[in-house]
Amino acid sequence: MATQLDKFTDHVDISQAFVQGELLPGDGHNGNVYISAPPGYEEDPLDVYRLLKPLYGMPSAARAWHTTMSAFLQREGCETVGFEKSMWKVTIDGHCILLGAHIDDFVLACTNRQVLDAFRKRLLDTFDGTYEGPLEHYLGCEIARDLVAGTTQLSQTHYAEEALRTFGFWENFPRVTPMKPNTRLLKDDSDPSPKPFLH
Repeated sequence: MATQLDKFTDHVDISQAFVQGELLPGDGHNGNVYISAPPGYEEDPLDVYRLLKPLYGMPSAARAWHTTMSAFLQREGCETVGFEKSMWKVTIDGHCILLGAHIDDFVLACTNRQVLDAFRKRLLDTFDGTYEGPLEHYLGCEIARDLVAGTTQLSQTHYAEEALRTFGFWENFPRVTPMKPNTRLLKDDSDPSPKPFLH
């Protein structure tokens, strides 16, 4: 859609997103979550700590982050697109901003650079994170935009290379045809009445 509508695309990464969420009202005992001291700390074993923010590993940490992030986007006037809970849109000064979220990685798209920059700044003023620049990598994909030509190319070169290296196939040489060299196929060798399920 960003290519089709000629939108700028930016990438924002939220740092330690789960600990930036707000605890959910039903968490813990009467809305409070208590933990003992982490291993390695010289603390009285009877001492406990009350959490102010969710921790990674808590069953509700991802939901707490999503709820906190969604509340911010709703305050900004955003609404979800259809039934998709990770795709948002908002119109500001006549310019539509599309926002895709995958946990702590955001893609922002808008035709107006100033509107996009202002929205991104409000997002990063609310949550600790970094502006990764124009979208070039996202969820294992390399993205190459040509704004003049109006094209976008997606590839997974790095992912494919890592998969080949992981499973020991990186040093294998590609073959044009996966067949033994000097194989000759003759019409007379074919089955005169092939089975339909082999077609």
